[in-house]
Amino acid sequence: MKVIFLFIDGLGLGSSDPAVNPCVDASLVLLRIFNDGESVREAPNGGVLIPADACLGVEGLPQSASGQTTLLTGVNAPMLLGRHLPGYPNEILRTVLKSDSILKRISEAGFRAAFVNAYRPLFFKLKESTRWRLSATTVATLAAGLPFFSTDRLRKDECLYHDLTNEALIERGFDVPRWTPEQAGKVLKGISDSYDFVLYEYFMTDRAGHGQDMQIALQEMQKLDAFVMSLLESLNREDTLLLLTSDHGNIEDLSVKTHTRNRVPVIAWGKGRRQVAEKVRSIQDVSPAILERFANSAPTGENS
Repeated sequence: MKVIFLFIDGLGLGSSDPAVNPCVDASLVLLRIFNDGESVREAPNGGVLIPADACLGVEGLPQSASGQTTLLTGVNAPMLLGRHLPGYPNEILRTVLKSDSILKRISEAGFRAAFVNAYRPLFFKLKESTRWRLSATTVATLAAGLPFFSTDRLRKDECLYHDLTNEALIERGFDVPRWTPEQAGKVLKGISDSYDFVLYEYFMTDRAGHGQDMQIALQEMQKLDAFVMSLLESLNREDTLLLLTSDHGNIEDLSVKTHTRNRVPVIAWGKGRRQVAEKVRSIQDVSPAILERFANSAPTGENS
């Protein structure tokens, strides 16, 4: 059993109006998605799409720290806090991540797990106490005792940067390869061969949503669409579950600068997709659905 978890920040299910929603553009293949009711439905290329609740019974707009903690632990973080929390996890949410992070639980069960986003050199100069105060994915990786990947390892095809193509690094003068989204998809497939569970975070969608620029937002969706298509085409779906979801809506409604209360897509392809569709109704259900897949599998080796 192998799972690739694509966490896409700020991707919701919006209206079918192309004037405000770049996710309905005809150029998109896999990610041409919009609000079509609350029922589970077929997704392109043999997938299943579940419209998932990201509000979790709490008033206000869903936010990153609480939404991501929920995704990565299965704990209803907004309900625990009594509010949605933006930015990075606070002490309460860090405690949840330290005990219930999906990376930790999969690793402790004997499976090989990795958060494969590359970090710039500055990160490795930070005190550990400072690292614990960063993003939910960073805290989850620390809690699991897993290594972080440096930009040097991009040249070995061992990780991905947050923009897929490495353009942001190249503009800063880093000597790293320039990838197309399609090449990045194949790189992630190759990385996944060394692990049982791979987590990758893409947050350019959330940035584009806040920017409210249709051209930039559409470019990000096209880039992401090509990446996921390339990854999917290279996978063996007989033994791999590819899961894509988000923490809250944003890019799907450029008429507002804020996050939205829209449902978010949980899209599953490959082995176990039907079981995921049966289990997931909110973002709180995502980690438990993944862990259930591993509960019925035997570890293949130690983490490296």
